[in-house]
Amino acid sequence: MAETRIIPLFPLGIVALPGAPTPLHIFEERYKEMIARCIKEELDFGIVWFDGQAMRNAGCTVQIVDVITKYEDGRMDIQTRGRQRFQILEIIEEKAYLEARVLFFDDAPEPFSEEMERLTKRGEAVFKELVGLLSDDAEVEAFDLSEAERLSFTIAGFDGFGALEKQAFLEMTATRVRLEKGIAALEKVVARLRITHEVERIIGGNGRPTEGLRHKLGRFNPPENSQ
Repeated sequence: MAETRIIPLFPLGIVALPGAPTPLHIFEERYKEMIARCIKEELDFGIVWFDGQAMRNAGCTVQIVDVITKYEDGRMDIQTRGRQRFQILEIIEEKAYLEARVLFFDDAPEPFSEEMERLTKRGEAVFKELVGLLSDDAEVEAFDLSEAERLSFTIAGFDGFGALEKQAFLEMTATRVRLEKGIAALEKVVARLRITHEVERIIGGNGRPTEGLRHKLGRFNPPENSQ
């Protein structure tokens, strides 16, 4: 039988993904207590998407990698990074904050295939083109795109995806499916950006998207290995 674990739980209006950085501002007393405990005991905590009406059953643990600012009243700005995906088996309400008994899960093993290799190369290409369109080409070098599962979560972390889409990527247990769907979505974004750049070139722009478009499409942050 798979091992279960009890973890602190933080319902939020966002979806955390393996390897992805997630900055948080901690201001509620119960979460000040929770984060203080996690820092002291070097614990990860789980982020689970709460849409204002219901809490999802699957989430991702995050590790606190930096306390950026600590205010006099106990509020904190922290940087976290996603680690392991989990399924909630039981909610525990014994502390000021929620805890949950969880079961961790990962993608199902997929044997090496030429199809997966081609898909990974296609994903690398569209990802690099998108980052190049949104920012300086040098920023592409900050990403490790060499492994299919990591690439699939890197693409899934694009800010242009909404929480519902990211939650779907989180819950998928087939790397190939996540990669295929993520690539298909990014290719549409890239196609729109190409048109925008061409219009700006024709009317005498500098070939870069406007700040409004840049904000709307979002930016990437390079994920680290979640292991």
